[in-house]
Amino acid sequence: MPIQRSIVHLIDKQPDGQPAVLHARDSELAASQAMEDLLARLNDTYNAKPKVWGFFNNDSVTYPFSTWLGRYLDDGDFVAFSRQAADHLKTLMEGNNLSVGGHVLFAHYRQDESDYLAIALLHHSEGVGVTESLDVASTRQLDLAQLHLAARIDLSDWRSDAPSKQYISFTKGKGGKRIADYFRDFIGCEEGLDAPGETRTLLKAFSDYVESEDFAEEQAREKTDNLIDYANTQARAGQPITLDELSGLVDDERPKAFYDYIRNKDYGLAAEIPPDKRTLHQFRRLTGRAGGLSISFESHLLGSQVEYDETQDRLIIHQVPTSLRDQIKRRGE
Repeated sequence: MPIQRSIVHLIDKQPDGQPAVLHARDSELAASQAMEDLLARLNDTYNAKPKVWGFFNNDSVTYPFSTWLGRYLDDGDFVAFSRQAADHLKTLMEGNNLSVGGHVLFAHYRQDESDYLAIALLHHSEGVGVTESLDVASTRQLDLAQLHLAARIDLSDWRSDAPSKQYISFTKGKGGKRIADYFRDFIGCEEGLDAPGETRTLLKAFSDYVESEDFAEEQAREKTDNLIDYANTQARAGQPITLDELSGLVDDERPKAFYDYIRNKDYGLAAEIPPDKRTLHQFRRLTGRAGGLSISFESHLLGSQVEYDETQDRLIIHQVPTSLRDQIKRRGE
């Protein structure tokens, strides 16, 4: 993860209504292993957070961040860009009584053939450590577990000939909608894709595909595991689910089959989908077999298409699969 440029500024803002003060650094940070480690840990924490995905708003007067960022990419003045952006963030903080200051990190880095800009508002936590002279002393360190305001911009996607509508992502923020809104306005991000909704649609398409192909139970479970493993891997890496790549994992003998099914049925899915980990976690197959009876369904269907009556220990199935219904009807003839 080569870091091209990085810098940290401090916004001093207390929750007492006093004006915020920007303490700006006047030079880039030198390359160091400490900075590499910080960015790696920051990305790991960021990837695990619930996020919103989108793209830059066209109103560059109201939302000037993209103009400043484009100017930096053209002329290379990273310090000027970061100071301008940090000052803008300070101004927005002053209008938000819920927000407090902190150290603002800007890092331009390269990963997997793409350039990214990471922005994070960092806070410290107090701890206790042992010094080289074996004394016990108080220590201060960055508390990445409290990473509530952060964003990542795929610069390569944004500057490409056909940018997507998901080249920006930012954390939803623990402080509620007002906190998330002011940080979104700082970036000038317009929401493009609903990650939970897109993930739910993808899983619905997969369930429909498995049913239409009438796979054996073992095959269906294997394909479900392939999908979930791939999607979780992408989520941990902070990368989108690519339908074309996923299709090959779902069926390696017919690598285009699932992709073509999605397109022909017109589910309205983008070619790349930001995975939502919470939605993925709910998508697991429940399976039981006894006395000639075999039942299997995705866990997210429990409570809707499948109900469990605990008092009488029975399952109630709504919307019986067409193939099963036809077999039952033929059996009764």
